[in-house]
Amino acid sequence: MLAKLFIVVVMLAILASLASALYHLLSANSSSRRTARALSLRIILAFALFAVLLLGYALGVTQPHAL
Repeated sequence: MLAKLFIVVVMLAILASLASALYHLLSANSSSRRTARALSLRIILAFALFAVLLLGYALGVTQPHAL
């Protein structure tokens, strides 16, 4: 249950970072530095989530299932 909660929290953080990048991109006084930082954070979070999912699968914490 804790693994699922962690996955959901990281996914929400990824979406928040993406929304932040969109806001900074579209704002009147847009700063490309803030947009790049938000997108970089999103990429780091996505890679970290992927690594945690692979590690969880290798350790048996998470298991794939059929729909």
